[in-house]
Amino acid sequence: MRHNKKFNHLSRQKAHRDAMLANMAISLIMHKRINTTTAKAKALRKYVEPLLTKSKDDSTNSRRVVFSYLQNKEAVTELFREISTKIANRPGGYTRIIKTGFRLDDAAEMCFIELVDYNEDMLKNKTPKKATRTRRSSKRRSKLQLLLQKLLRVKLLLLLQNNILDNSENAASLMWRSFFVFLLLFYSFVSLKRK
Repeated sequence: MRHNKKFNHLSRQKAHRDAMLANMAISLIMHKRINTTTAKAKALRKYVEPLLTKSKDDSTNSRRVVFSYLQNKEAVTELFREISTKIANRPGGYTRIIKTGFRLDDAAEMCFIELVDYNEDMLKNKTPKKATRTRRSSKRRSKLQLLLQKLLRVKLLLLLQNNILDNSENAASLMWRSFFVFLLLFYSFVSLKRK
C-alpha cells in the first residue's frame, strides 16, 4: 500500500534525486530561470522555496543550513547577497512555473521555472490607459482627409498630363489655377462633410 508516499520520486533513488535537485537549485539561483520538465519543476519548487525563505535571515546558521543543501559557495553567496534583498518583502511564492508545451522526443511536458522578482516583463507596472472621450466624427474626418489627399493627387496628375503646368506659363496664371484647384477640393470636402 502507498500510504504517505505523496511526493514524486522522479524515477530516481534518493541520492540521485537529491543531487539533481541541488544542481537544479544552483542553476536557478545563478541564472534566475531554467527550462525543465514540469514534474522536475514542481519538485524543485518544493526544494528551493524553503531555502529562499531561509536566506531572508542572514546569519551564520542559516548560511550553513543552505550550504548543506546546495554545496556551492558561489550559489550561497548569490542567494544571500542578491536574491535575499529582492525577496525580502515577499511572503512566499518566490518561483513561477510557465508551461511551454511538449518536448518532441518523448512528449514530456516542458516549462520554465523562474524567480518571480527577476522577470522584468511581468514586474512592469501596467498603468491603465486614461479613458479619453473621442468624437464619433474623427474616423469619418480622417477618411475625408485621405479622400481629399487622393483627389489632390489625381487633380495634379491631370494638370500635368494636360500640360497646364508648362514652364512657359507665367507665375500669375499658375497661381490662379492652383487657387482654383484648391477651391474645387475645398468645395468637395465641405460637400462630403455635410453628407
